Amino acid sequence: MTVLTYGTFDHFHWGHLNLLERARALGNRLVVGVVSDQVCSEKNRTFSTPCEERLAVIKALRCVDEAFVQLELDQKEKDIDRFSARYLVVGDDWKGHPRFEQVRGYHGVEIVYLERTPGISSTLIRQRIKDQTPMQT
Repeated sequence: MTVLTYGTFDHFHWGHLNLLERARALGNRLVVGVVSDQVCSEKNRTFSTPCEERLAVIKALRCVDEAFVQLELDQKEKDIDRFSARYLVVGDDWKGHPRFEQVRGYHGVEIVYLERTPGISSTLIRQRIKDQTPMQT
């Protein structure tokens, strides 16, 4: 069973890894869409690392079977078909968002919302860098 997820994965951290490993455990193949710089801009999302570098990190992970660049904001149905995805995994901060709920049940896909890893986020890392405050361990 193929599991599909998307992310910006800026300032890649252990929360990202945790989400990807939990997503991979839901099936036998994990496909990850890395949000392009253009789509990030359309979503008003900030990022520091260019897409090709973020994609290289994701491709290097053992838990990821395939990775690609998400070029359009609303391409989920196309990707579900392209990869024959059974699950669409999303962080629970997106729970109920129409962008994901609109594909619920599309070709039998199940949406799985995974809880975020507490105490870590790209936003927090950017703020720590700005403030030059060390991360708490």
